[in-house]
Amino acid sequence: MGEREAALAALRLDEQWARIRSGAEQAEYAAAEALLAELIGALREPAASDPECAARLGLRLGDLAARRFSGGDRAGALAAIEEGLRYAQQAAGYGPEYARWYARGLINQGVWLAWPLSDGDRLPRYPLGATAEQGPSAIERAAGERARDLTRAAVEVWGGLDPQDPVNRRGLAQAEVFLGDRLAELGLAEEAVAWAVDAEEGFRRLLLGGAGPEEAREAEEALDHIGRQLQLRLRFLSFDALANLRARGLLPERLLPQAVVAARVGGAAEPAIADRLRLDAEQVRTMLEVTPWLAVWRFEVRGPDGLWEVQGDPWRGSSEVRNRTAGDIGDELIRGFRASPHYPGDGVYWRVLVWWHEEGDPAGARFRLLAGPDTHGGGSEATPS
Repeated sequence: MGEREAALAALRLDEQWARIRSGAEQAEYAAAEALLAELIGALREPAASDPECAARLGLRLGDLAARRFSGGDRAGALAAIEEGLRYAQQAAGYGPEYARWYARGLINQGVWLAWPLSDGDRLPRYPLGATAEQGPSAIERAAGERARDLTRAAVEVWGGLDPQDPVNRRGLAQAEVFLGDRLAELGLAEEAVAWAVDAEEGFRRLLLGGAGPEEAREAEEALDHIGRQLQLRLRFLSFDALANLRARGLLPERLLPQAVVAARVGGAAEPAIADRLRLDAEQVRTMLEVTPWLAVWRFEVRGPDGLWEVQGDPWRGSSEVRNRTAGDIGDELIRGFRASPHYPGDGVYWRVLVWWHEEGDPAGARFRLLAGPDTHGGGSEATPS
């Protein structure tokens, strides 16, 4: 069989696989696996010289990777997508559709590489990055950094395509969402917010541009996801980061109330918040009065065995508060603890942590205090985060 005949035969198999993949044609799992393996084998030889076969081989190795990943074989998935992207990159310059396939493959590889850094809700397990007390292993972090670089490459591919094509605009916005996720997993919250805001604007432009029903549904889902992520990421931003985003035009108006609260929780005074977030003093005061935040605290006492023992109610709890810093909450709790029968005395180590919204890594507490016999002669040392 000549090269052209081999390519045509492989493409016929690809059409059959595409019908199975889409659900238009039914096949048992084993039969589908066999067909995919046959197809990949058939595409290998013509892929060396035929851009369409190379592009489709990259796509089908991506399908194989997805099946392996869904079956729990992450290593196998990564090996398959790695091989597939070599063919996809080879073909990407021959047409916009091939470039799109390549960009999507880069994003998938990033997702699978960064998988240990996210939880089941697609939120970062270690949102504080290098400052987390319990961070990822060196191998997981290296994989996350490669995932970030691959996703950034996908953004560049989408950005190089015709911006007048709504498919390309949607692809770019989606890639920016994924890049924000990869950055958040590495603890780079400010840049994660910046990319998410860019993506949000891209999806809003798609909706305003008259997207079809399916595209509109996808855009709405993406906007919901971005909205949730932005609300969560603001909790990990310092006042400087919030001010930087505001100066760059990357702090949307709808997020300003939470940004004001975030600054206040971290201890910023109202005049400073108004100045650096470019708001009127009255706006800041109103936002703080009407926007509550959930203070979550935990007291721990070090036992004779050296382990921290978590204290019970009311020394582990939460309360919705307005216009108060984490330090305000911490100071009030400390006064109550020292006056209570649960206070272990100045000769014992104890500590308190105050988080915003939920307990997490101690490094993420917005207020921390350690007290004991050698902390300023039995006093306490607070560390706002």
